[in-house]
Amino acid sequence: MAAPNTVHSRSHSLLLLQKLLNLRDSASPLTLVLDGLEQPAQPVLDEFMTRAKISKTKVILLSFATVKKPQTVDVMVKAAGRDLRLVAKELAAHYPVFDPTQPREKPSQRAIILIDSLNSLASTAPSSLSHFLSSILTPAVSIVSVYHTDVPILLPPSFNEYEPHPFTILNHLATAILRLSSLPQEIDRQKARNRAVQEPEWGLKEDREGVIIGLKPRAPDQDRGVVVDMELRRKSGRTVTEKFILQRHLLAAGKSGTGRITLLTDHAMFRPAEADRDDAEEPESTFSLGLTEKQRRDREGIVLPYFDAQTDIGAGEGGRILYEMGREDDFDEEEDEI
Repeated sequence: MAAPNTVHSRSHSLLLLQKLLNLRDSASPLTLVLDGLEQPAQPVLDEFMTRAKISKTKVILLSFATVKKPQTVDVMVKAAGRDLRLVAKELAAHYPVFDPTQPREKPSQRAIILIDSLNSLASTAPSSLSHFLSSILTPAVSIVSVYHTDVPILLPPSFNEYEPHPFTILNHLATAILRLSSLPQEIDRQKARNRAVQEPEWGLKEDREGVIIGLKPRAPDQDRGVVVDMELRRKSGRTVTEKFILQRHLLAAGKSGTGRITLLTDHAMFRPAEADRDDAEEPESTFSLGLTEKQRRDREGIVLPYFDAQTDIGAGEGGRILYEMGREDDFDEEEDEI
């Protein structure tokens, strides 16, 4: 049976991710999703959009790479090659109308801005990155942005070498970071760790010449999903980290279309070993390590020498050494008196 503290911690972690995906109570004004070739961010973005539709939140796509507007998006704003001031002005025109009767902390209508690729913005305007993201944020708007970790950033010649890298700025600004990886690949890595062998690599990390072979689908239903490494930064400055599994395929999705979320440690491959063992359980061995009843009685009847030395055995002799000679002992008169 699981301990109450473990159950509480597990429920608390799941509620935090649910709150983040639902964008409830401004859980994270700026969420940074880090993906790669082996695990794209589309399943996580679909989860954000599905939950936004359920809560009647307006979905705005700020497109740097997307050409056609998805069906789950309400408004699509193209930003590739445009002036950022004009883009921010167009975005503001699609924001929900502010209701002065509602508190600013809890507006009645909300909107979510999905940025499909921050790499283009970081390459073209690295110095204006933080200012642009701050200018499009309002109490009623949350940003979910995607950064491709395997796409290099080509900084312009005018970029100051003493300025921090755009990726460093994004990590500093983000109030929540979701690092994505493939569940089948994480299972293969865990199997390698269990066998104490080198972990396998995929994609660019393989250092192979030729065509890059990306993520391959797996047949078993329970091994399909996305591993989400969440880093949530609270208002108090405390950071909450946890790993989850998001499964959005047909057999795992709920009636509302949302995916199934579980802790990574709930999976059979990542479940920790049981720490609570019975005290009477002996380690596995080819011979018995236990004591018989007679051996246990003899052990309990032994009086250790330092107990006898503490008894009153005469004046001035409280610290003498007590020793009983056995048959094998050879008494030597030249030795000190015992």
